[in-house]
Amino acid sequence: MILYEDTRQKTGLHTMKHDRWRELGIEMFRMKLDHGDYMLDPNGRISVDTKQNMSEIATNIGSDHMRFRNECIRSKDASCQLIILVENLDDIRSINDVPMWVNPRKTQWDIKRDLGMKCRPVPPISDERLMKSMQTMESRYGVRFEFCSPEESADRVLELLGA
Repeated sequence: MILYEDTRQKTGLHTMKHDRWRELGIEMFRMKLDHGDYMLDPNGRISVDTKQNMSEIATNIGSDHMRFRNECIRSKDASCQLIILVENLDDIRSINDVPMWVNPRKTQWDIKRDLGMKCRPVPPISDERLMKSMQTMESRYGVRFEFCSPEESADRVLELLGA
């Protein structure tokens, strides 16, 4: 089996996944993918985009919202199921668990504001707003959000791709 990885995926940061796939005899081929980070077929209908933690997806949906939304729209327009796999150590296993997560950037912003310190004019996204945004993106653009621990990620990518 060949697993295609997007060339924009940073090298050296995904060794746990790569090691697991090597163990399973899966060949990796890097190329520019139109959607997500991993596909079984570069012209396939399912793509998995991995996020290293809750903070990364919060940034994508918060301050990088337009770029992230446009990626979801492109995927939908291409009839490709985009699955966002959020690796985390926060015991977040579903969208309904997202309000349990406390955004550390929001907490820092609140502390600075309360102390009268200079901070960005717009606070980072809250846990509740993040969950609602994810739900909206699922219904509006067909993107799917899944969650796992970093140790589970390699196997979850394969499972989500239908391997």
